Amino acid sequence: MSKDKILAAIRKNKPTEVPLPEPPSFPGRESSPVEAFASMVEAGGGKAVRAAGPEELNTTIKRLFPKAEKVASPLPEVRPTIELDHLSSPAELETIDVAVIRGQLGVAENGAIWTTEEDCGHRVLPFITQHLVIVLNPGKIVDNMHQAYEHIQIDATGFGLFIAGPSKTADIEQSLVIGAQGARSMTVILKE
Repeated sequence: MSKDKILAAIRKNKPTEVPLPEPPSFPGRESSPVEAFASMVEAGGGKAVRAAGPEELNTTIKRLFPKAEKVASPLPEVRPTIELDHLSSPAELETIDVAVIRGQLGVAENGAIWTTEEDCGHRVLPFITQHLVIVLNPGKIVDNMHQAYEHIQIDATGFGLFIAGPSKTADIEQSLVIGAQGARSMTVILKE
């Protein structure tokens, strides 16, 4: 049988198209999404705290990391000691003590936070810092990942990811090691 005959037979016997099913709806939690989110952040090795205004945000960062000398942030309300716009290479970020970035969306079921390169200033910043602080509006917390994917636009920027807690691994002698290949701590500051 020739190639043309095979392709013609396939086209002739092609099944009729059916629409894809609608994704199911998953009900929310009984408890507050903010409380569930904070609980899951802490279960993942992070910390969740509240701050009211810009001054309280800076005070909270200073209180949590009193010995931090190098603070980097693209957020206008944060007072950094390193200006991200003045760096000639992302490699200069390797000495950052604390990085403060914005999270766009939090997920209560696992404590994950969606962030993009626009939120980070440099895409390497959340991974190269010693301590990561993510500022998140508590009104932007959804119950589960199904709802999260309804809200985010994956293709809106060149880089985006969910971050859930500080870096950790348990594959060496099955012992949990925090800060193995990234930030040693993660703090989520809930601020409207």
